[in-house]
Amino acid sequence: MTNFEDITIRKKISSRGGGIEVDLTDIVGYPVQMTAYQNYLGGGMLGRVASDCNIENWKENDELVEIAYELRQYFHGLTNPDDSVEGTSFEQNQNLPISAY
Repeated sequence: MTNFEDITIRKKISSRGGGIEVDLTDIVGYPVQMTAYQNYLGGGMLGRVASDCNIENWKENDELVEIAYELRQYFHGLTNPDDSVEGTSFEQNQNLPISAY
């Protein structure tokens, strides 16, 4: 699992979602920034954690796809730290829409 704390550029988390941006340059060997973000759906619900990257067609790169999955899990843990009580598991979260619009 990637240590995202050491490569975090920005992080903003609130009850209405937010996002995290990381620099993957040292991991993949070329300049790459990746984000994971979560939108507010309304009614106290957050949407699915999504990710994006500054590399065109990044979803065709298996390494970047795997890192994006790990980053989404990491960000979900930051916004929903206790799955066992009232939280939503990562798997449940990934079944939600990204946006309400």
